[in-house]
Amino acid sequence: MADGAHRPLRADARRNREKILATAVRVFTTQGLDAQMERIAKEAGVGSATLYRNFPTREALVEAVYRNEVAHLCDAAPALLAQKSPGEALRAWTRLFLDYVTAKYGMIDALRAITATGGNPYGHSREMIQAAITSLMDACAAAGVIRTDIGPTDIAAALEGIALTSAGAQHRQQAERLLDLTLDGLTVRP
Repeated sequence: MADGAHRPLRADARRNREKILATAVRVFTTQGLDAQMERIAKEAGVGSATLYRNFPTREALVEAVYRNEVAHLCDAAPALLAQKSPGEALRAWTRLFLDYVTAKYGMIDALRAITATGGNPYGHSREMIQAAITSLMDACAAAGVIRTDIGPTDIAAALEGIALTSAGAQHRQQAERLLDLTLDGLTVRP
């Protein structure tokens, strides 16, 4: 059975897993720990058995959702740089960071519970996010559109501060204003 865990998923199984993760992030974001596993399965269009085969416990699902959100956030950096100017890519990525934080905020109690039992849902997430910010800032610096005296760790700290004070969908407009203020302060003026 352990060997089967490393086999690539069939296309239909992969789609089901992705549907479960996408639905779970939405449901956990709005309902937090009160979210029912059966509701997630139903909204994802899969049976409960499919959900539990992929994620045998609520904690396993929460951890997978969190790791999936981090991966999507970090994978977006090179895609945005390929599609937009560096400054626009950085600005767009910070909006995705707000989406990530909003999802994380809805799952925070579950993530804390996992950590309290010895699990580590965060793994390398900080390093991955830092690498994404660094790649965006390096591209912006090379294009001459941002100050070079502000480093990726400074922007990461600013993003975390904005997230702490403005987490949740109800504060989204304030968070976006704070992001604009931060990014405007980073921009090189002619």
